[in-house]
Amino acid sequence: MYVMPKQYIFLAILLIAVSCQKKDREIIYPESKKIEFSENIHGYVVEDSYRWLEDFTSEESLEWVKKQNDFTNTYIGKTKHKKKIKKYLESIWETESISIPYKVEDKVFYYFNDGNFQQSKLMIKDCLDCEERVLINPNLFSKDGTISLAGTSVSKDGKYIAYAISDGGSDWRTWKVMEIDSGEILPDEIKWAKFSNATWEIDNSGFYYQKYTEPKEELLKDINESPKLMFHKIGTDQSEDLVVYENPDNPRWSWGISVVKDTTIKILSISEGTDERNRLYIQTDRENKFIPVIDDLIGAYSFIDNKDNILWFYTTQGAKNGRVVNLEIKNGSFVWNDVIPESEYSIRSVNIINNMFFINYIVDTFSKIEIFDINGNYLSELSLPVLGTVSGFGGDIDDKSSYFSVSNYVTPREIYEINLDNFETKLFWKENIKNYDPDKYISVMRFYKSKDGTEIPIHISHKKSLEINSNTPLLIYGYGGFNISILPNFSKSQTAWKNEGGVYAVANLRGGGEYGDKWHEDGMLLNKQNVFDDFAYAAKFLHKEGIGSPKTTAIDGRSNGGLLVAATMLQNPDLYEIAIPQVGVLDMLRFNKFTIGWAWESDYGSTDKKNEFENLLAYSPLHNIEEKVCYPTTLITTASRDDRVVPSHSYKFAAKLQERQSCNNPVLIRIETRAGHGAGTPKDKAINQISEIYGYALDTIKQ
Repeated sequence: MYVMPKQYIFLAILLIAVSCQKKDREIIYPESKKIEFSENIHGYVVEDSYRWLEDFTSEESLEWVKKQNDFTNTYIGKTKHKKKIKKYLESIWETESISIPYKVEDKVFYYFNDGNFQQSKLMIKDCLDCEERVLINPNLFSKDGTISLAGTSVSKDGKYIAYAISDGGSDWRTWKVMEIDSGEILPDEIKWAKFSNATWEIDNSGFYYQKYTEPKEELLKDINESPKLMFHKIGTDQSEDLVVYENPDNPRWSWGISVVKDTTIKILSISEGTDERNRLYIQTDRENKFIPVIDDLIGAYSFIDNKDNILWFYTTQGAKNGRVVNLEIKNGSFVWNDVIPESEYSIRSVNIINNMFFINYIVDTFSKIEIFDINGNYLSELSLPVLGTVSGFGGDIDDKSSYFSVSNYVTPREIYEINLDNFETKLFWKENIKNYDPDKYISVMRFYKSKDGTEIPIHISHKKSLEINSNTPLLIYGYGGFNISILPNFSKSQTAWKNEGGVYAVANLRGGGEYGDKWHEDGMLLNKQNVFDDFAYAAKFLHKEGIGSPKTTAIDGRSNGGLLVAATMLQNPDLYEIAIPQVGVLDMLRFNKFTIGWAWESDYGSTDKKNEFENLLAYSPLHNIEEKVCYPTTLITTASRDDRVVPSHSYKFAAKLQERQSCNNPVLIRIETRAGHGAGTPKDKAINQISEIYGYALDTIKQ
């Protein structure tokens, strides 16, 4: 038996002591002052000592942000994995990318990026066989790429294009107008538009848009209510724009308008927040008022297309998976007719091209395309080149060809052209990513049981060569809300994780729309806890299958997914090594007090109702941080110009979690500047953000 010499024993003890001291030393966080504050809500005393951080543009808050970013950077700025991930991302990002082309008259439009631009350029071909040219280059908007192109709308004659600009990631949009052939930017400028497209009038004289009142105090904070539907005539000042529709008695109603081609008909869609159900008003002539056709929230109604006075709609009324109906307008009367009945599968999208319906169904998260004639008779199922998520099939009712794209967690995006006479498809464009071989990766879909026995699909992807065991880095992503389906799509950022020897898993939680309205309803309002259970049981399932362990598991989610990550982490602190709640809704008692937050009450509930308040209080991340609990390492992310989920959610949560964390697992917050909720983020910022998040997560797991 070997006996260690005494001097070596002493040295070993010393080294262990030093190591433990380093590991267990107390973390000194930047100061977050507490101002004692509480309020009584429905008989509950609710503490909110960090409410001062809601004034996130104050000098005091900005100083707090700087100190927190400096502190966070000492952990994530120079991790051993960051540099490697960043280099890899920069290499695979240098890849040509285009969007699905769309046609207006003879002109063809699409986005293009050679992999080096901060923002994609909008390209145009003046005819199908013409040379391409740059129509709008958003890289010229700002040196750092933080001003982005946030929407476009081409007039029906192809003469004008209205285009929206977002400054620093804000949801506010400024619309401008360009004459397409000459490239001349007209003096027309529309401000204070939000959550709105530009819908051109049938005679191309101008367009409709939704306008909010200019914020009185805080551009990125004030509540947005009482929008007006406006009409802007080309060549006039915005001050001359006409109010087409408003309803001051219902400040939370918002508007969308469809101009029905070859008719005088207009369709007004009236929404309440994020509730997918909507009212439907019809105007048959410009001189007439809008007539209520659907005047209650009985289902979603979405206009598809028309032929003369026959209007086709997708609806969930009486069909939780969706169906197709038409509205026949004759002599001022409105007659509804069934066209395509509800299926066992949820409808993702409906398009009419070449007098046929192309129905995109979701079947266990994968796309299934079925084709029907204009009367609703089944014709064929479209054979897809790749199993995955399909998008596209845009075009006019009389078009003879169209385009669609398909991808999955392993296969980069491919765009196909389809001949609508014989349904033959041919490859139009394929994303060939540098330093990436799809044959070296695999993705499988499994089902697991949640707490209540509900079967939940989960996609698991990784390198084929990876030897998977309990020490494998595992990242689980989820969303679970607002009827949004998280479907298999290729992502460069996910590839970076897998390239470093990790497993990437995506759980399709209740609250989404993967299985229709029932799936959504089972994860909203008083059923929201189901979503957190679904997410926690995803980790339990994977660990039981020998894929990672609590010591190697990271969880990630954005926005509503940030809420998911924070709530699940607090409820299951021993299940994860690191939690990454990004731009999350974290104060569930105050989410409706800022910008558009009130719109989420349809999914979350309202604090005005006692039972919904009690439910919100039960899982609100800010209000469920306990003392004397060791929570996982936490990396919170937000952005200083996020005017959708305002950054104070993350600020307050970080301050309180730092205050109450009972062990040496760091609680960090990364606050991006000149950025918003995520849309329009320039390439360099995106790469840096991903490399820092993944780099730190891997360092934490592999330490």
